[in-house]
Amino acid sequence: MRFGVLGAVTVHAGGERVHVPEAKVRTLLAVLLAHRGRPLSVARLVEQIWGDDPPEHPAPALQRKIWQLRRTLDQAEPGARALVESRPPGYALRVEETAVDAGSFRALTGRARESADPRERARLLTEALGLWRGPAYADFTEADFARAEINRLEEERLLAVEERAEALLEAGEHDRVVAELGELVAAHPVRERLRAAHMRALHRLGRQSEALGSFRELRSHLREEQGVDPEPAVVALHQEILEQRVAGGSGGNLPAALTLLVGRDDAVADVRALVSEGRLVTLTGSGGVGKTRLAVAAAQGLVGEYPDGVWLVELAGPREPSETSVSGPPAETVAVTLDLRDGAGLGRGGRDQRAPRGELTRLVHAVRGWRALLILDSCEHVVDQAAELAGALLRGAPGIRVLATSREPLGHAGEVVWTVPPLDVPDPDADPAEIARAGAVRLFVARASAAAPGFRLDAGNAADVATLCRRLDGVPLALELAATRVRALGVRDVLCRLDDRFRLLASGHRGAPPRQQTLQAVIDWSWDLLTPRERVLLSRLAIFGEGFTLEAAEAVCSGPDLPEADVPDLLARLVDRSLVAVVEGPRYRLLESVAEYGLRRLCEAGELPALRRRHTRHYLELAERAEPLLRGPAQFETTRRLDEAAANLRLALDGAVRERAAEFALRLVDALAWYWFLRGRWSEALRSMDCVLAIDPAAPARLRARVGAWEAGITVLNGGPVDPRAVLGRFDLAEDPSGRARAEWFLSFALYGGDLRTAESLADRALAGFRAVGDAWGVAAALTTRAAQAIAGGDLVTAEDAGERGLAAFDRIGDPWGRLYAMESLTVLAEAHGDHARARRLHEESLRLADKLGLPVGTWARGTPIAEAAPRNADDCR
Repeated sequence: MRFGVLGAVTVHAGGERVHVPEAKVRTLLAVLLAHRGRPLSVARLVEQIWGDDPPEHPAPALQRKIWQLRRTLDQAEPGARALVESRPPGYALRVEETAVDAGSFRALTGRARESADPRERARLLTEALGLWRGPAYADFTEADFARAEINRLEEERLLAVEERAEALLEAGEHDRVVAELGELVAAHPVRERLRAAHMRALHRLGRQSEALGSFRELRSHLREEQGVDPEPAVVALHQEILEQRVAGGSGGNLPAALTLLVGRDDAVADVRALVSEGRLVTLTGSGGVGKTRLAVAAAQGLVGEYPDGVWLVELAGPREPSETSVSGPPAETVAVTLDLRDGAGLGRGGRDQRAPRGELTRLVHAVRGWRALLILDSCEHVVDQAAELAGALLRGAPGIRVLATSREPLGHAGEVVWTVPPLDVPDPDADPAEIARAGAVRLFVARASAAAPGFRLDAGNAADVATLCRRLDGVPLALELAATRVRALGVRDVLCRLDDRFRLLASGHRGAPPRQQTLQAVIDWSWDLLTPRERVLLSRLAIFGEGFTLEAAEAVCSGPDLPEADVPDLLARLVDRSLVAVVEGPRYRLLESVAEYGLRRLCEAGELPALRRRHTRHYLELAERAEPLLRGPAQFETTRRLDEAAANLRLALDGAVRERAAEFALRLVDALAWYWFLRGRWSEALRSMDCVLAIDPAAPARLRARVGAWEAGITVLNGGPVDPRAVLGRFDLAEDPSGRARAEWFLSFALYGGDLRTAESLADRALAGFRAVGDAWGVAAALTTRAAQAIAGGDLVTAEDAGERGLAAFDRIGDPWGRLYAMESLTVLAEAHGDHARARRLHEESLRLADKLGLPVGTWARGTPIAEAAPRNADDCR
């Protein structure tokens, strides 16, 4: 059990918040927490709880509150009532120090002070400060009993903030210190250690005038409020800033940030570490993901390490990609940025520039003795020249480091490639507080609040904001463009219009480069850099939903103009250009905006209808290959593969229905029915079956009968009425004996708990049918169903015989679901025979299999007496 005081007073047990009823019981808990471990007398407790209006009989009244608190704790966690001890002269709360968030806070700050590594100190202090959810004892700030504890904790919090700022300064993260301390310095204007950290960070970012102004403000406050001057250490720091002696470089051209970088704290730290360790680091990622902003933010914390400055060199320029040529332009751009002049023989700072002719050679000669960091921004359209430039600088100027941004790697020896990910996006169904913590949401809310004063995230719009962030893939530029529309449209309207996102997000900030002013321009820039065959593949990949495998890309996207053998290499090149993302599997996916762009291109090329048909055929074949594998040892792997393909399977089915391709649709639904059953997706199954059966009544009768039987069985499982004779009457026994036996078994399985006599008859007929066609899985399933039915009918002899034979058959086949189903009956039989040890083993194995399969309870324990008995009785015999 854990207690919280860093914010409102709370109790948590098993990860859930415990409701403490009645205000005076909550006050009692807060008093005991404020004095935890120390007994308080009855009189003192009565005074703190009732104040000037004590009850007529205070001792019994207090005892009732003690009893209520103990009962609440014990209900949340059995045995927790003992935490409230009766101890002379009254009562005390006995809890471990770290069971209270304030104790955990102190433990973390203590560990931080023992660490010599500034990054580790900063991490621990960040974790400690993250425990604060508001002012300490937030719901008792005016109470006498809490005042001293609140003051102590607030002082400890501010001390931790100061120590964290100093650790971040040591780690070179000056921009974070400036961003985080601004409001705190204003709130605590005479706190000198806090002010000193802020001044030092400002100066190391080249903002000397602000640092000096901060000192003047401190001195003014101290003299007015306390009649003293700043302490000697702060005065010395002020003098060092005046004399430019604080460690830190001069020179450079990094732009000041107009807005706070949101959601990238870890990324900034990672990039700084990479630049400190390697001489060429390239940030790659899709357009609009924030490569340049991240590079600049990371570099701002490194200014002090480069005496000759940190320089941002924008290689994109005003040129169109087709106009770039040879290696001269990038080298010339660097020279101009560094203010290296031709002709006079001297460069910046009087360095000798006499060198052989040639722009690149002159540049390398000019910076040979420099210690500087160059940010080569937007290298993708001059990637070959940028690679040559970086290589020449790294070979000829050992003090130069290069941080490049590009939509593809430079491909240079020694290059460290770091892919900038989109911001994390939340689940729309998550709690609003959890949604608010996601990086994408924080950025969207910050920009929307700036565009529409008064906008804020709340319970009413949190799910819409989360959905919007997810549909925009957490790409910062897209989020910022969408945020500018909130003032005119509101979040819900922006979300509703995302299907036409290129028109919706068609204007942005005028100060941005043209290629970043609209969503269309961002993707156009990448598209224009592709070869014709790369464009063909990228547009065709847009046909997939949520992801695809290489096998699927080869099957669906190849054609006379794009041989299947060329797809892997082209796909790899699109991955390198940050237009296709690699996800676990390996699988691939397009950002939703790139996919929408690709679909537009497909429509323009007139390819969309034919490509949809190829997509449908591929996923029909995949489902039909997978269907028999769902009944055997490959069940785990096959369900996982179908899970990954689920979005594409739905698209394929939609395509078949749209084209009114009844046979394709019926085959696909028949192949997926058992998968849907195993995954508990019964509503999806019924909706799909109903839809495909309505396409064409003249479609192949064999397929319509199979799908109709699946639909009938799942309808029964959902509690609906079905006439088994009508369902089975659609089968031609001579044409499809296997399908008829499967239908009889599934209806028998579904009817368990209802019409037992009909269910038994169906199971017997199914068993005979399966034996006739040699279907071993079907025989095992029918035997297992008969065992369950025999238990319900009180025939334990038949039940045991059929159940053991069913389990043995499923063991031979290696079908996990079948074993799980068979063990359900055998667990109950073991209990009936008093074999509690076997019942326990079977039950535990069932739980393990169900967990591994990811099965919802409804697919194997259907609320029947059997399903209910097994867990209950197995638990009883522990």
